Parts: sequence; structure tokens; C-alpha cells
Amino acid sequence: MDELMKDMTPALPLRRDALDQFGDDIPTPNYTRADLTPGIVHIGLGNFHRAHQAWYLHELMQRGQARDWAIIGAGVRPYDAKMRERLLAQDCLTTLIELSPGSSRAEIVGPMIDYLPIEQGNGPLIAQMANPAIRIVALTVTEGGYYLDPVTGGLDAAHPDIAHDAAVPDAPVTAFGAMVAALRMRRDSGHGAFTGQSCDNLQGNGAILRQTVVGLARLSDPELADWIDANASFPNSMVDCIVPATGPDELALARSFGIDDAAPVTHENYRQWVIEDDFCAGRPRWEDVGATITSDVHSYEAMKIRILNAGHQVLANAGELLGCATIADCMADPDVRAFWRKAEVDGIAPYVAPVPGMTPAAYIGLIEGRFANPAIKDTTRRVAFDGSSRHTGFVLPIVREAIAVDASVEALALVEALWARMCFGTRADGSVIEPNDPAWDVLNEAAIAAKDDPQAWLAQTHLYGDLAENAAFSEAFGRWLSQIWQDGPRATLQGFVAGA
Repeated sequence: MDELMKDMTPALPLRRDALDQFGDDIPTPNYTRADLTPGIVHIGLGNFHRAHQAWYLHELMQRGQARDWAIIGAGVRPYDAKMRERLLAQDCLTTLIELSPGSSRAEIVGPMIDYLPIEQGNGPLIAQMANPAIRIVALTVTEGGYYLDPVTGGLDAAHPDIAHDAAVPDAPVTAFGAMVAALRMRRDSGHGAFTGQSCDNLQGNGAILRQTVVGLARLSDPELADWIDANASFPNSMVDCIVPATGPDELALARSFGIDDAAPVTHENYRQWVIEDDFCAGRPRWEDVGATITSDVHSYEAMKIRILNAGHQVLANAGELLGCATIADCMADPDVRAFWRKAEVDGIAPYVAPVPGMTPAAYIGLIEGRFANPAIKDTTRRVAFDGSSRHTGFVLPIVREAIAVDASVEALALVEALWARMCFGTRADGSVIEPNDPAWDVLNEAAIAAKDDPQAWLAQTHLYGDLAENAAFSEAFGRWLSQIWQDGPRATLQGFVAGA
């Protein structure tokens, strides 16, 4: 960063009519907005989407392909309005900055051509999705955004947002309610359905999206639900690219390239997208720019979600307790890194199958290098956020598989104990951990009780279901949490790695 800042050139505002001023070192779109027509509505215009799905589409457009698949951006929450303002002010262009160890490079991408107004009742979004030109509605709403019952995995029909959309289907508050309303309009107008494409880190993300959309429709209009289930498609996919949040450093980094971008995106030098070929209204040829099209997404996503996403939780809670600011800092801490590797090898890899060209052991090595990349300032706090969704989605399914085959649960019981200790709200040095979960108050209360009674943490049945009743897991969890409180997190990690 310091070397880049020394060579800073005056930054030019990011606009389509200024693209030819950025010089040969900054690749820019070779297509204009006039070349593009919309085919995709994407809900949730965060950094990940712009570094991932939008980049693949941009690469196709650079080849003269997919120019009838331009993206219309959308959001459903009031806070999305700020991103809309930023992106519209720069003609929906984005600076992508790839961060490799020791170097970085920037490019400007432009497959997005508009961002819909954010309005109560989501009228503009519904109208756009009802347009038959839209053939894909894609989403990045985070793994916790699908209104899942954390124990059963089904649709949480009792959630106030879902109850509202079932009662007032023409003025929904959720993205899924808006999708249902648009699909109703398409059916009633004699148009076909669109493909719903989840780009979130959920195993079986397409099946989960189908469950949410069809399940919500069934609460108000069973015939419509049947029509959606029969006509719409919801392909499963696996998405992978580490994309940090944007802050002052990222804004300054964009300026160091001579680009005044109000919403630049940094990302690692790795991407992967594995997609099930199930699109009812067609799709771009993403395979031409590196995506994998396969009928076996499950094996790829299981490897990634378990080794990378669950592995993130292995790191983040331990790192937060020990004051590691970023994931790279976690990997630079020898005790945290050794704990991560042992937990991956002993606690996670046995429940991951190989995929073509990649064994679980090789994938652990790949992820170890990616996590250790010091150029990626991915904060430990960001990775630890919403543990109530991430532990139930990524870690606890592995625990259940281990129990089913009567295998050791020591590593993941320690992971859960570290999460419980983190939710107490202080680090090992006594500094405060600010609330970092939508359910923080409930977690914090349980963590405080669990200091003296570890089973108080496992009594959260909305998270653990019947796991507290499993003697091996319950005993291991209680022992590890007690040891963390007695000896401290670092000594506990060292003892686990040493086999004590």
C-alpha cells in the first residue's frame, strides 16, 4: 500500500465517458451501454457479486458474447439506497482490484446498466422481474437471508417478514416475496417463468431458494406455487472468491491507480464458480470464461463449504479471542494456524469427498495459502459475523456426520467452545468484542451462563437441536469450554495441537 501511495497519480472520476482516459494499464470495457440489453436482475449488489458473477459476465461481454444479458441491480432494504446512489453516480461501473501477495492490479467492469429504486412494497423490482426480457433473477443475500428454520431447515413461516409477504403478497418486504409477485404477473400475462439463481454460500443453494420461493407462494396461492415449482428453475451452484469489505484503505488503493471510485472492490487472485445446468429461460455461456458446468455441484460445494467456510469459523473465533485483526493475521499466528490445520485434517477432511482434479488434502493446502495472503485485509470480525447462521450451516452438519459414524468430535467441539467464549463479549486480554450477530443478545446471555455451566450454551436448541443429548459431543464441549476459561484460549489451542 505505501509503495502504491508514493506513485499516486491524480484520480479521475469513474464514468463511462471518461474510460478512455485511464490509460493502457487499466483494462476497461470494450463495449458501451448502448451495446447492452438486460437479461438479469441481481438482488444484493454487494462486493461479492461485483467481483464474481458480474466479472464472469464482463469477461463474456469483452469477447462480444452475452450482451443481451446485462444486469439490472436491485435491493429490498432501505440501506441498499446508499449503494444505489454510489453506483448510479458512476454509471454502474466498478473498479475491481486483484490482490496477489506482493502485487495488485486494477480493471474496470461494466456489465450492470441500471439500479432500480428502493421503494416500500418493491413495485419497481416486481415490475422489472415481470418483464419477459429478464430470464434470470440472481441473489446474494447471505447464507442467513433465506428464512430457514435453523433446526428443521425448512421455511420459517412464522418469521414476521414471511408472514407479512403471505398476508400482503402485492407489497412484499422480502426479495422472495417480490419474486413470487413477479412470477404471478408473468403467469397471468402468459409469459414463462425466470430462473432463480442463488449465488450464496449454502449447500444446495438452488434447492433452498426453490424451497423459500415456492413455500412462500404456497402460503397465499397454492396454485401459483405449483406453477412456479413446475416452470421456474433454481440451479444449484458453488461460488468462491474471498472479497473483503470496502473501507478507507480500499478507496485509497483505487485512487492510487488513478480511479476515483466511491465503491471499489478488492478480491483475491482466485475465483471458482460451479453451476448446475438448469436454466428454464437460457443462460450466458459462463463456461467459456472459466466456470464449471456440471451435474454434480454437490461434491464441489461440500468441499468448499466445509473446508473453506467451516474453516473460516475455525479461524475467526480463535482469532477474535486472541486479537488477530484479519484472517491473514490469524494464519500468521503460529498457534491459531496450527489449530486450524489440525481441525481441518482431523475434524473436517474425513467428511469431504474428492472432486475431479482435487483431493481434500490438496484443497486444504490451497485454502491455507489463500487465507495466508497478507494482501487480503479480510477482517476477522467480518468472517465471524452471524455465527448463528454460519455455525449451524457450516460446522454443525459435520458434527452430526461424525456422530453418525461414531468418530471423534474433539476438534469441532473445541470450535464450538471458542464460539461460545467469543460470544461472552471479551477477548483473552479483556478488551470488549462488540456485538457481531443478529442474535447477539441471546448468544451473549447464553455465553455468560455457560461460563459456570457449559451446558447452558448447548441448551440453545434453535442452534443445536438434540446435540446436547449426545454424550460425546456434550462432554467434549464442556471440557473444552472449561479449559478455555481456566487456561485461556492460547494455552487451550496449544494443548489441543499437542494432543494433550
